[in-house]
Amino acid sequence: MADSLLVDWQPQDFETLERGVIVARHRLAETGLFTDDALAEILDSHPAEHLSINTMGKTKDKFDWREGDRNGVPGAELVQMVREGHLWINCRRMMSCQPAYAEVVNSLYDELEANAAHFSAEDRTANLLISSPDAWVPYHVDMPVNMLWHIRGRKRAWVYPHFDKRFASGYVLEKVCYGEWSEEVPYDSDWDKYALVFDAEPGQLITWPQLAPHRVENLEGLNVSLSTEHKNARARRRLNVHTGNYVFRKRFGKACSSIEVDGVAAHFKQFVARLDRYAGKLFGKEKEQWTYPITFALDPSEPDGFRLLDTAGDAAPAAHELMEV
Repeated sequence: MADSLLVDWQPQDFETLERGVIVARHRLAETGLFTDDALAEILDSHPAEHLSINTMGKTKDKFDWREGDRNGVPGAELVQMVREGHLWINCRRMMSCQPAYAEVVNSLYDELEANAAHFSAEDRTANLLISSPDAWVPYHVDMPVNMLWHIRGRKRAWVYPHFDKRFASGYVLEKVCYGEWSEEVPYDSDWDKYALVFDAEPGQLITWPQLAPHRVENLEGLNVSLSTEHKNARARRRLNVHTGNYVFRKRFGKACSSIEVDGVAAHFKQFVARLDRYAGKLFGKEKEQWTYPITFALDPSEPDGFRLLDTAGDAAPAAHELMEV
C-alpha cells in the first residue's frame, strides 16, 4: 500500500517498540475494512475453527470467561447482537484467511521495520476483535509481542509493569509458556495502582512489551480492534527461557529464577526447551494446549445474546485456577 497508515509517529515512538508502552495514531478506519458490512462479510466467510465467540461475567472480580456456539447466526445479525449484547468475538489467523487484511497488516509491519533498526516482526499474525459495549477481558499475558490497533468504540486498558515478578511470577510465566495454563493469570486488584491506564479512542494504537500483564474493559459502543502479534529471535528466546525454566523445575526439581534472555544460560535454556518439544513429538507425548469447553449458544431472543447450555454449570475455570500457584 502506497500511503502510510501511521499518523504523526515520532522517532522515539519507533525506538520504543518492544521496549516500552506506546500510544500512537493510525488510519486503519480509512481502509473501509472495518464497517458493519465488512465485519458481517468476515464473520460469514471466516473458517469456523478460527472464530471464537465468548462471553464473560458482569462482575469483574470473578473469573467467568465462557466459550460459545455460534448456532448458525448470520454475520449481519451477529454484528447487531454484539452491539446490543454481552459478547466478545475473536477472528483468528486473519493473515492466512483474509488476504485484504493481510495486506494491511504487512504494510504496517513493513513500515515499522523500515523506521526502527532494532525491530523485526517475524511470524506475523492478526486477530480481529469485535466486542460489546460492556465487554471486558481479564488480567492476562500474551506470549507473542502484541499490538492493539483500536478502530471503533472506546476501551480502557490497564498495563502492568513488564518483567516484574510481582505481577506475573516466574512460576506463572513458566506454566503459561509451557502451555499448561491459559494466558489468564492470577490477579490482585491492589496491583491496579501500579498500572498505566489508557483510554483507547478510535484510531489509536497501544502496544507494550512481550508478556506484560494487562486487562481491558470496553467503555462505549461496538468495539472493533485489530490485534496483531509477532515474534523474532529475541521474543522466541524469551518464551523458551521460561519454558526451559519449567523443564528444569518439572524434570529435575531445580527452580531457575533468572528470566534474562541474553547470555549463555539463556541460549542453553532455549536449547533445553526445544529439545523437550522435540522429545514430545518423537515419543508421542506432545502437551495439550488449554482450551475452554462450549457452555453457551448464541440466541437472538436473549437480552445478552446467548443462553447457557443445559450442561453448562459454572463457567470453566482458568487453567491457573485448577492448580496450586
